[in-house]
Amino acid sequence: MWPLYAAGFTTAFGAHGVAASLGGRTGDAVTSLLVLGGLLALYDGAEVVLKPLFGSLADRVGARPVLLGGLVAFAGASALYAVADSPGWLWAARLGQGAAASAFSPSASALVARLNPAAKRGRAFGGYGFYKSLGYTLGPLLGGVLVWAGGLRLLFAVLAVLGAAVAVWAGLAVPVVPPLPKARQTLLDLARRLADPVFLAPTAALATATAALSAGVGFLPVSGRAAGLGPVATGAAVAVLAGCAAVVQPRAGRALDEGRLTTRTGLAAGLTLTAAGLACAMLPGLTGILLAAVLTGAGTGLITPLGFAALAAHTPAERLGQTMGAAELGRELGDAGGPLLVAAVASLTTLTYGFGALAALTALAAAAALAHRRPPPS
Repeated sequence: MWPLYAAGFTTAFGAHGVAASLGGRTGDAVTSLLVLGGLLALYDGAEVVLKPLFGSLADRVGARPVLLGGLVAFAGASALYAVADSPGWLWAARLGQGAAASAFSPSASALVARLNPAAKRGRAFGGYGFYKSLGYTLGPLLGGVLVWAGGLRLLFAVLAVLGAAVAVWAGLAVPVVPPLPKARQTLLDLARRLADPVFLAPTAALATATAALSAGVGFLPVSGRAAGLGPVATGAAVAVLAGCAAVVQPRAGRALDEGRLTTRTGLAAGLTLTAAGLACAMLPGLTGILLAAVLTGAGTGLITPLGFAALAAHTPAERLGQTMGAAELGRELGDAGGPLLVAAVASLTTLTYGFGALAALTALAAAAALAHRRPPPS
């Protein structure tokens, strides 16, 4: 399991470490806000398009080869800019990183499910989510230090070494998990399965949690500046949000495995906490920001392992890669949609109402999760 946790850390660290550093000391690589926006969109855009495809490929040829190939490709794409040091190659490297992460991220999730019995999947996904959240938390910090010390090329060089090291580790430690035989599936069969509530309910919860987390990371600093707080205080608030999400995930997974928590109540509770956190973001001053960070982080940390464990429990083992890829697509859409919703409402009114709109949407999702009853796993 440890190489899979490391793979989760790698994709998160690579995504946020570079994204948070592109607007800083990057020389002539980023010459305008338009260029910055394009580079930021490349990584996520590749993931939106390719994750379902690589998830299906993992079901066909096995998740381990796709995992290893993605990690090797991530190392190669990172080394590309570290060696070439050209603005044009930066675009190619960032696109390559996103495409590679699209391969090894859903494959790692599928392997987490395949390598653990149903009774331990909550704990396994909790651990995977913890190290992924750790990557999101440390990425901007360590990435900034590396760029300060040696420029953007040094950060990409470290990512190349990290990807290669995790690939070697996974190749040595992750067992071969052969693909399972499966019945032929038509596009109509796929559409029916993805439209089933047992897929839609946890995926919607995961997307909503990611939307809230992304909006909190992006807009809580804006609220902090408006309240007269400095960059250290606002940065600490964002760290509290990510830290709470990381700490809660293993505990939530363990509670699910031990029967102290059900998926239905856990997802509803997580969404309720998240909605309360977004509502607290509407309050002025430091108190509102800290409450928002703690509650939103705890809520999203509760949702993530339970959502993935629910998907694994109600998915045929031979279709796990496809399901995880589709669920990751839902999370990517939430990652983009949350900030867009807050920004759209805020542009017409104020940021307070932007947080309020996302809080209301999350509260509706909580009510829907509480009303939904899951059938027993087949």
